[in-house]
Amino acid sequence: MAELFELTEVPDIAPRWNIAPTQDVPVVRVTAEDTNRRLLMLRWGLIPFWAEDPASFGARTINARAETVASKPTFRSAFRQQRCLVVADGFYEWQKREHRKQPYYIHLRDKRPFAFAGLWERWEGDADAVDSCTIITTQSNELTAPLHDRMPVIIHPKDYAAWLNPGATQVHALQSLLRPYPPEEMSAYPVGTHVNNAANDGLECIEPLS
Repeated sequence: MAELFELTEVPDIAPRWNIAPTQDVPVVRVTAEDTNRRLLMLRWGLIPFWAEDPASFGARTINARAETVASKPTFRSAFRQQRCLVVADGFYEWQKREHRKQPYYIHLRDKRPFAFAGLWERWEGDADAVDSCTIITTQSNELTAPLHDRMPVIIHPKDYAAWLNPGATQVHALQSLLRPYPPEEMSAYPVGTHVNNAANDGLECIEPLS
Protein backbone atom coordinates (compact mmCIF):
# COMPACT_ATOMS: atom_id res chain seq x y z
CA MET A 1 0.00 0.00 0.00
CA ALA A 2 2.86 2.38 0.76
CA GLU A 3 4.25 1.74 -2.72
CA LEU A 4 0.92 1.92 -4.54
CA PHE A 5 -0.17 5.19 -2.91
CA GLU A 6 3.34 6.70 -2.57
CA LEU A 7 2.99 7.11 1.17
CA THR A 8 5.76 8.64 3.26
CA GLU A 9 5.12 6.05 5.99
CA VAL A 10 4.17 2.37 5.84
CA PRO A 11 0.62 2.05 7.20
CA ASP A 12 -0.26 -0.25 10.08
CA ILE A 13 -3.86 -1.29 9.46
CA ALA A 14 -5.77 -4.17 10.98
CA PRO A 15 -7.54 -6.40 8.41
CA ARG A 16 -11.27 -5.73 7.94
CA TRP A 17 -13.80 -7.68 5.89
CA ASN A 18 -17.08 -5.95 6.70
CA ILE A 19 -16.84 -2.21 7.32
CA ALA A 20 -20.19 -0.58 8.05
CA PRO A 21 -21.30 3.06 7.65
CA THR A 22 -20.15 5.41 10.45
CA GLN A 23 -17.15 3.16 11.16
CA ASP A 24 -13.59 4.26 10.35
CA VAL A 25 -12.11 3.61 6.91
CA PRO A 26 -8.53 4.09 5.64
CA VAL A 27 -8.15 7.28 3.61
CA VAL A 28 -5.21 8.77 1.71
CA ARG A 29 -5.18 12.56 1.49
CA VAL A 30 -2.99 15.60 1.09
CA THR A 31 -3.70 19.15 2.21
CA ALA A 32 -2.55 22.59 1.18
CA GLU A 33 -0.51 22.69 4.39
CA ASP A 34 0.97 19.17 4.02
CA THR A 35 1.60 17.97 0.48
CA ASN A 36 2.87 14.55 1.62
CA ARG A 37 0.37 11.74 1.18
CA ARG A 38 -0.87 10.54 4.54
CA LEU A 39 -3.04 7.53 5.36
CA LEU A 40 -5.54 8.22 8.13
CA MET A 41 -8.61 6.54 9.55
CA LEU A 42 -11.71 8.67 8.93
CA ARG A 43 -15.35 8.15 9.86
CA TRP A 44 -17.40 6.89 6.89
CA GLY A 45 -20.33 9.28 6.55
CA LEU A 46 -19.46 12.87 5.74
CA ILE A 47 -20.24 15.61 8.27
CA PRO A 48 -20.06 19.06 6.59
CA PHE A 49 -18.08 21.70 8.44
CA TRP A 50 -21.21 23.85 8.73
CA ALA A 51 -23.40 21.17 10.35
CA GLU A 52 -25.04 22.34 13.57
CA ASP A 53 -25.63 18.78 14.75
CA PRO A 54 -23.13 16.14 13.57
CA ALA A 55 -25.48 13.37 14.67
CA SER A 56 -27.90 14.39 11.92
CA PHE A 57 -25.34 13.32 9.33
CA GLY A 58 -23.65 9.95 8.91
CA ALA A 59 -25.37 6.94 7.36
CA ARG A 60 -27.20 9.12 4.83
CA THR A 61 -23.97 10.77 3.61
CA ILE A 62 -21.83 7.68 3.05
CA ASN A 63 -22.19 8.21 -0.72
CA ALA A 64 -22.25 11.21 -3.06
CA ARG A 65 -23.53 10.98 -6.62
CA ALA A 66 -20.98 11.91 -9.30
CA GLU A 67 -23.66 13.74 -11.27
CA THR A 68 -24.47 16.19 -8.44
CA VAL A 69 -21.41 16.18 -6.17
CA ALA A 70 -20.16 19.52 -7.49
CA SER A 71 -23.43 21.33 -6.78
CA LYS A 72 -25.06 19.65 -3.78
CA PRO A 73 -24.48 21.83 -0.66
CA THR A 74 -23.42 18.88 1.50
CA PHE A 75 -20.53 17.97 -0.82
CA ARG A 76 -19.62 20.90 -3.10
CA SER A 77 -17.06 22.56 -0.83
CA ALA A 78 -15.18 19.30 -0.20
CA PHE A 79 -15.34 18.44 -3.91
CA ARG A 80 -13.45 21.60 -4.75
CA GLN A 81 -10.81 21.45 -2.05
CA GLN A 82 -10.82 18.25 0.01
CA ARG A 83 -10.76 15.16 -2.17
CA CYS A 84 -9.27 11.89 -0.95
CA LEU A 85 -8.76 8.23 -1.83
CA VAL A 86 -10.69 5.68 0.22
CA VAL A 87 -8.56 2.53 0.28
CA ALA A 88 -10.05 -0.95 -0.19
CA ASP A 89 -9.42 -4.28 -1.89
CA GLY A 90 -13.07 -5.21 -2.39
CA PHE A 91 -16.67 -4.19 -1.78
CA TYR A 92 -20.14 -5.75 -1.63
CA GLU A 93 -23.35 -5.31 -3.59
CA TRP A 94 -26.68 -7.08 -3.03
CA GLN A 95 -28.61 -8.44 -6.00
CA LYS A 96 -32.39 -8.34 -5.61
CA ARG A 97 -34.00 -11.73 -6.09
CA GLU A 98 -37.58 -12.85 -5.71
CA HIS A 99 -37.63 -13.29 -1.95
CA ARG A 100 -34.20 -12.15 -0.82
CA LYS A 101 -31.04 -10.23 -1.64
CA GLN A 102 -27.91 -12.14 -2.65
CA PRO A 103 -24.62 -10.50 -1.57
CA TYR A 104 -21.70 -10.41 -4.01
CA TYR A 105 -18.06 -9.63 -3.34
CA ILE A 106 -16.43 -7.45 -6.02
CA HIS A 107 -12.70 -6.91 -6.46
CA LEU A 108 -10.02 -6.30 -9.07
CA ARG A 109 -8.93 -9.36 -11.04
CA ASP A 110 -5.34 -9.01 -9.85
CA LYS A 111 -6.60 -8.69 -6.25
CA ARG A 112 -4.48 -5.62 -5.54
CA PRO A 113 -5.69 -2.77 -3.34
CA PHE A 114 -7.40 0.15 -5.07
CA ALA A 115 -9.02 3.46 -4.17
CA PHE A 116 -12.52 4.86 -4.31
CA ALA A 117 -12.99 8.52 -5.15
CA GLY A 118 -13.72 10.21 -1.83
CA LEU A 119 -14.25 13.56 -0.17
CA TRP A 120 -13.33 14.49 3.39
CA GLU A 121 -14.40 17.14 5.86
CA ARG A 122 -13.43 18.30 9.35
CA TRP A 123 -16.24 19.21 11.71
CA GLU A 124 -15.21 21.10 14.83
CA GLY A 125 -17.34 21.37 17.94
CA ASP A 126 -16.71 23.14 21.21
CA ALA A 127 -14.80 20.21 22.68
CA ASP A 128 -13.85 17.91 19.82
CA ALA A 129 -13.32 17.52 16.08
CA VAL A 130 -14.38 14.79 13.67
CA ASP A 131 -12.73 13.98 10.36
CA SER A 132 -15.18 12.17 8.08
CA CYS A 133 -15.48 11.07 4.46
CA THR A 134 -17.84 9.95 1.73
CA ILE A 135 -17.46 7.72 -1.34
CA ILE A 136 -18.58 8.97 -4.75
CA THR A 137 -20.76 6.69 -6.90
CA THR A 138 -21.53 6.58 -10.61
CA GLN A 139 -23.49 4.44 -13.04
CA SER A 140 -22.71 0.74 -12.98
CA ASN A 141 -20.49 -0.92 -15.55
CA GLU A 142 -21.39 -4.16 -17.36
CA LEU A 143 -20.10 -6.32 -14.50
CA THR A 144 -22.00 -4.65 -11.65
CA ALA A 145 -25.16 -3.64 -13.53
CA PRO A 146 -26.91 -7.00 -12.87
CA LEU A 147 -26.33 -6.38 -9.15
CA HIS A 148 -27.06 -2.66 -8.75
CA ASP A 149 -27.62 0.42 -10.90
CA ARG A 150 -24.81 2.32 -9.12
CA MET A 151 -21.20 1.51 -8.29
CA PRO A 152 -18.46 3.31 -6.36
CA VAL A 153 -16.03 5.29 -8.48
CA ILE A 154 -12.63 3.58 -8.56
CA ILE A 155 -9.85 6.02 -9.39
CA HIS A 156 -7.13 4.70 -11.72
CA PRO A 157 -3.62 4.94 -10.19
CA LYS A 158 -2.48 7.29 -12.97
CA ASP A 159 -5.14 9.75 -11.78
CA TYR A 160 -4.30 9.68 -8.07
CA ALA A 161 -2.19 12.85 -8.21
CA ALA A 162 -4.82 14.80 -10.13
CA TRP A 163 -7.61 13.74 -7.77
CA LEU A 164 -5.65 14.46 -4.59
CA ASN A 165 -4.26 17.83 -5.70
CA PRO A 166 -5.97 20.45 -3.48
CA GLY A 167 -5.02 23.12 -6.01
CA ALA A 168 -7.06 21.48 -8.79
CA THR A 169 -10.41 23.26 -8.91
CA GLN A 170 -11.67 22.80 -12.47
CA VAL A 171 -14.98 21.02 -12.02
CA HIS A 172 -15.15 19.57 -15.54
CA ALA A 173 -11.66 18.05 -15.31
CA LEU A 174 -12.38 16.52 -11.91
CA GLN A 175 -15.76 15.12 -12.94
CA SER A 176 -14.16 13.48 -15.98
CA LEU A 177 -12.41 11.13 -13.51
CA LEU A 178 -15.75 9.99 -12.07
CA ARG A 179 -16.54 7.22 -14.54
CA PRO A 180 -17.31 3.50 -14.27
CA TYR A 181 -14.21 1.34 -13.91
CA PRO A 182 -13.41 -1.02 -16.82
CA PRO A 183 -15.41 -4.20 -16.15
CA GLU A 184 -12.80 -6.45 -17.75
CA GLU A 185 -10.42 -5.52 -14.90
CA MET A 186 -12.91 -6.59 -12.21
CA SER A 187 -14.43 -9.80 -10.89
CA ALA A 188 -17.47 -10.66 -8.74
CA TYR A 189 -18.79 -13.77 -7.03
CA PRO A 190 -21.64 -14.57 -4.61
CA VAL A 191 -20.91 -14.89 -0.91
CA GLY A 192 -22.95 -16.06 2.07
CA THR A 193 -25.36 -13.92 4.05
CA HIS A 194 -22.84 -13.83 6.90
CA VAL A 195 -21.87 -10.40 5.58
CA ASN A 196 -25.40 -9.05 6.13
CA ASN A 197 -24.65 -8.65 9.83
CA ALA A 198 -22.13 -5.86 10.49
CA ALA A 199 -21.04 -7.66 13.65
CA ASN A 200 -19.52 -10.38 11.45
CA ASP A 201 -16.10 -9.19 10.39
CA GLY A 202 -13.96 -12.15 9.41
CA LEU A 203 -12.49 -13.86 6.38
CA GLU A 204 -15.67 -15.92 6.01
CA CYS A 205 -17.41 -12.77 4.70
CA ILE A 206 -15.60 -13.08 1.36
CA GLU A 207 -15.58 -16.86 1.02
CA PRO A 208 -17.31 -17.91 -2.25
CA LEU A 209 -20.51 -19.86 -2.06
CA SER A 210 -19.81 -23.51 -2.85
